[in-house]
Amino acid sequence: MSRFAQFGNDLYTGKRSIDFVGRTKLWYTISAVAITLAVAGLLLRGLSLGIEFTGGSEFRVSNIAVSSTYESTAKDAVERVAPGTEPSVTKLGANTVRVQTEKLDDATSAEVRQALGSAFKAPESDVSANFIGPSWGESVSKQALRALLVFLVLVGLVMAIYFRTWKMSVAALVALLHDMIFTVGIYALTGVEVSPATMIGFLTVLGYSLYDTVVVFDKVRENTTEALANHRTSYAAAANLAVNQTLVRSINTTVVALLPIAAVLVLAFTRLGPGTLLDLTLSLFIGMAVGAYSSIFIASPLLVHLRSREPEIVKLAKSAARHDGKVAASAAKRAAREEANAIPASAGVAVGSGTPTAAEAQRSDAPARPAAPAVRPAAQRAADAADPRTPDDVRADGESGTLTGRKVHKWAQAGPRNQPKRPPKSKR
Repeated sequence: MSRFAQFGNDLYTGKRSIDFVGRTKLWYTISAVAITLAVAGLLLRGLSLGIEFTGGSEFRVSNIAVSSTYESTAKDAVERVAPGTEPSVTKLGANTVRVQTEKLDDATSAEVRQALGSAFKAPESDVSANFIGPSWGESVSKQALRALLVFLVLVGLVMAIYFRTWKMSVAALVALLHDMIFTVGIYALTGVEVSPATMIGFLTVLGYSLYDTVVVFDKVRENTTEALANHRTSYAAAANLAVNQTLVRSINTTVVALLPIAAVLVLAFTRLGPGTLLDLTLSLFIGMAVGAYSSIFIASPLLVHLRSREPEIVKLAKSAARHDGKVAASAAKRAAREEANAIPASAGVAVGSGTPTAAEAQRSDAPARPAAPAVRPAAQRAADAADPRTPDDVRADGESGTLTGRKVHKWAQAGPRNQPKRPPKSKR
């Protein structure tokens, strides 16, 4: 967990960065393939609408011990009474079986009810029969579509006013449309039944997807406002930094939201069976996961693409490029100075040596080093050490030579020296 926290801190500070904006074509390609599959599923297979939208008869057998063969038992009972009928059999909870068929008349419905009671050995009071007309589902669909249109218009206006640019609204709504098409396409490809609870889940997903996108866009606005003020960072770089800074937050929020939904979804699949709870949680799980993807990989790159040709953004990109060039040139000069001042250990010589290094030999402006003093023989050094005269006495002779390592006059021949006479001291 600490590594993930450090990873998030590195992304926020810019020490580590993922190029979301620079890989726009890759994200667009992935989304295009997914949307193509979703549309193909809608056109070829269509949605499996529930009885609330198509209309028909519904039978429920309650308070029974549901065995593993409940589906074949119910279908055999219905086909004996109404041949050619294709019933849909599902298990509700632990002790209820639901059978849905096309519209049956009252006499046939009564016969099917008795057949189901006999097949499951249930009393007549535990077998219910209802007719659901398609007008109810049609009314719900129209109201849902009307609410969706009003919702999108209001959200677009609010985002345009808040962010002071209509292009952020367009990017957010495109990401939202991407989520809806992808989610509906999954229902079409898998054949999961669409019920009124599914419609409620779809509308809930819209709000969650926009919420995550608005959080990312708010950070984008903060970073790009600073970039427009100092002219040191391009709009694309500032937006990419914003996505990196909110990445861990988006992951954490999505995981925390999906965990309880996943728990309910598993419970509905394994214990409760098809029903309102399963329809609602399935649409929420798919929509939230897709919404987190679109807010990171679709909304922000699309926003940068929409604003890339604005004069202000183009001018900012040029200023940022000049600033980056100056920084790179300064870093190159500093590196060159450090390299010139450094003496490689493999090409250098001992300190005090007069022989230039290989690097210095290649440089025409390298200062010449003074020659190292010649090494004196050991016998001469011993003779100098045994000579009682001092360097001052030697310099007084006007001869040149070397004495005890100092640069002094050389001896012509050792011999007696006339000492200068000192004036007599006064007797006073």
